[in-house]
Amino acid sequence: MSSVTMKPTTPNTRPRGAAQAKRRPDYLSIVARYLVRILLVVMSIGVLYPLFWMFSSAFKTSAEIFADPWALPNTLSFENYVKAWNQGVVAYFANSVIITVISLAITLLLGAAAAYALTKLNLPFSKTVTFLILGGLMVSPTMILVPLFQLLQTVGLYNTHAGLIIVYVAYRLPFTIFLIRAYMLTLSDEVVEAARIDGANSLQIFLRVIIPLCKPVLASAGLVYVLFAWNEFPFALVFLNDTDLKTLPVGLLDFRSTLQTDWSVLFAGLGIASLPMIIAFAIGQRYFIRGLSEGMGK
Repeated sequence: MSSVTMKPTTPNTRPRGAAQAKRRPDYLSIVARYLVRILLVVMSIGVLYPLFWMFSSAFKTSAEIFADPWALPNTLSFENYVKAWNQGVVAYFANSVIITVISLAITLLLGAAAAYALTKLNLPFSKTVTFLILGGLMVSPTMILVPLFQLLQTVGLYNTHAGLIIVYVAYRLPFTIFLIRAYMLTLSDEVVEAARIDGANSLQIFLRVIIPLCKPVLASAGLVYVLFAWNEFPFALVFLNDTDLKTLPVGLLDFRSTLQTDWSVLFAGLGIASLPMIIAFAIGQRYFIRGLSEGMGK
């Protein structure tokens, strides 16, 4: 009778080195992650601290600013804000609101309509028209100041809000079309075809289908435009001459020369000018990021 020798079986395990390598933390990625976080914190401080310093300086007197510019204010009195508002900021603020709101509505409407026509309607030479429109992105404001000045004087729109609104719309329309068009390319053509089968015409499709679907990119384009129109300086400086018509950036320049050494009131005026943009971006940042990422991604 023959005997059979049984070999002991060992479990099928991975090599010990591979398991240890898997459990070993990736120190390089951890260090890189913390470096990115530190960089973001430093950048945030670099952006937020000047705003904090500007708003806090508005609660001081000019003597306190020069004595210790980095110290916190002793009292939280809004007297400087009230004084800045009453000394002319209210008129500049109203002018900026009027020009920004009207030109924003026109720019978004024309930009969305042009993007819809270039992407969802079978127009002849649509690609050629798109390249011509995008050529407007390369136009510098300083290059067109003199021709626009002569043109506005010729048509009688110099030193008027209407003339500045037309200039703003014409200058920012190419970028608005580019941004909205990139987002509309991501929309399915089947939605448009389904609406057309249901009996909707092109205008109804644009207003009832396309516009609701494009809310994120419209919010992004609107925020970008508002930041431009609210802070724009060269056009407003050249095309508006009367003090009663000036916008905030140009008005604050005159405001500074009028106040001379009253820096606390000037800081209050700057705070009033910057606060609407901070609030607008804080409210619409979600749509802003979504619209830019989806549109530019396409």
